Amino acid sequence: MKKTMKILAGAGAIAASVLTATAAQAADTIKVGVLHSLSGTMAISETTLKDTVLMMIDEQNKKGGLLGKKLEAVVVDPASNWPLFAEKTRELIEKNNVDVIFGCWTSVSRKSVLPVIEELNGMLFYPVQYEGEESSRNVFYTGAAPNQQAIPAVDYLLSKDGGEAKRIVLLGTDYVYPRTTNKILRSYLHSKGIMDADIMENYTPFGHSDWQTIVADVKKFASAGKKTAVVSTINGDANVPFYKELGNQGIKAEDIPVVAFSVGEEELAGLDTKPLVGHLAAWNYFMSVDAPANASFIKTWKTFIKDDKRVTNDPMEATYIGFKMWTQAVEQAGSTDVDAVRQAMYGQTVKNLTGGTAVMNTNHHLSKPVLIGEIQDDGQFDIVWKTDGEVVGDAWSDFLPESAKLTADWTFPWVCGNCEKPLYAAQ
Repeated sequence: MKKTMKILAGAGAIAASVLTATAAQAADTIKVGVLHSLSGTMAISETTLKDTVLMMIDEQNKKGGLLGKKLEAVVVDPASNWPLFAEKTRELIEKNNVDVIFGCWTSVSRKSVLPVIEELNGMLFYPVQYEGEESSRNVFYTGAAPNQQAIPAVDYLLSKDGGEAKRIVLLGTDYVYPRTTNKILRSYLHSKGIMDADIMENYTPFGHSDWQTIVADVKKFASAGKKTAVVSTINGDANVPFYKELGNQGIKAEDIPVVAFSVGEEELAGLDTKPLVGHLAAWNYFMSVDAPANASFIKTWKTFIKDDKRVTNDPMEATYIGFKMWTQAVEQAGSTDVDAVRQAMYGQTVKNLTGGTAVMNTNHHLSKPVLIGEIQDDGQFDIVWKTDGEVVGDAWSDFLPESAKLTADWTFPWVCGNCEKPLYAAQ
């Protein structure tokens, strides 16, 4: 019995030492979670963002890491499965002990992650344009809010330079981002004198492939004699057959211009762009921007990815900015502790890739320029319009009555995500 007890005690000591060694080894690195779909309908867009995070980690490690430690990527594949995003988030935080997560593309994936990231007090950097109407102390939104993309794009379509559209078609994938964005846009269009009779709205599921009838309906809607334009919030690989059908039915940009919010250089890389020349996209960055910082970023990207034909796009820039701000905040805080890093994030600045400066505001949104580009036959964009400077992102839209009265300010002692007045946070 005593011999057995000694054996068990020895085994326990060995196990404890193994656990201690494992914990010490884990403490030697700072773990970065990468939460992007590498399969399924959204892989066409998200795989590149996974590679972008890996590139940023590689660059940071070449500089000596962070706080004297190397950064370690922990990559998972939620596979365009929205509930799986939540499961993978829990796995990253509880099992893999990541210090931060960069991930999600669709708003439905972010909404799936949100309760988990808040419950476990994690930190998510979300790098894609979205519908706003959300404010979380655990999320930094480095993509565009509607006032940094959707509303300026509609303003352009209504302007003389954009063709003075009088009828608007709202085409979107059937989930929260397109529906909420179009709810905001419908209200905004009303404020501009365009009524419901001159607005067509249609939604299709993820991965939708048969666009013949819908495109024909757009042509019919546009035949009323008023200048018509399409605002597209179609996401993922459904864009490929959509744009092909535009070409099949002879819809040209000068007749019915399409401005897209989810189509960039990466999506165009898989298309014959010649029939699409002149159609538009609204982003905060284009690969074609002539700026030294952009030239350096493109060179670094192509070297890292070992493919001179690979393109860059807006969500990559948003990932780049978010990652740089996070590393700066960690260094300022002297820790990867989420609460400490959150406070250090406010006011962080990073030179963006278009020649300006990105600022993280206390509502967890960036100040960003807005650019509108025309598709060229080489799959790049010719910038036809841009704001004079950076626009501060709004968490809550001024064009929805229930949101116009809300504010978001997460600085201490004024801590507020969705209240009418900042609330004092007692110590």
